Amino acid sequence: MKNGPCIVVMGVSGCGKSTVGRALATALGLPFVEGDDLHPPRNVALMAAGTPLTDDDRADWLRTLSEVLAGAAARGQGVVVSCSALKRRYRDVLRSGAPALRLVFLHGSRDLLAERVATRTHRYMPASLLDSQLQTLESPGPDERPVTLDISAPPEALADAARRALEATGP
Repeated sequence: MKNGPCIVVMGVSGCGKSTVGRALATALGLPFVEGDDLHPPRNVALMAAGTPLTDDDRADWLRTLSEVLAGAAARGQGVVVSCSALKRRYRDVLRSGAPALRLVFLHGSRDLLAERVATRTHRYMPASLLDSQLQTLESPGPDERPVTLDISAPPEALADAARRALEATGP
């Protein structure tokens, strides 16, 4: 898709960022970038050991994701990126690469999230980090123009709802 949007599908562990992000990218004809794949080895080791990341730990990772978004924006290509983007200041770093960045915020109850992370296999993100992510999460404000979706719906329905909302609200 030429002149496609730059989109971050965000939320805590277990919300479905990757699954919904891939489906949304396919629906929009955009490339998908798995944000987890871009964490530096040190971050992966910390998370695998059950240690929550700090702002300093996340800084280089967020800059890398911002560069991915900036490259897609510069090419007019657009991209869908999965990224927890837990704090507004993290999202500000991402927006520095793509000022017209759109957010798809996936949220749900702690019980549903806990059930999901307990039953999935992730290469380094243990279920024990869910509570630290929930404590860190700053939901996007209305000025960030998020598309906010409840994860109780199936991933395909969430991707379709996100696509419709993004198309309706424009860049």
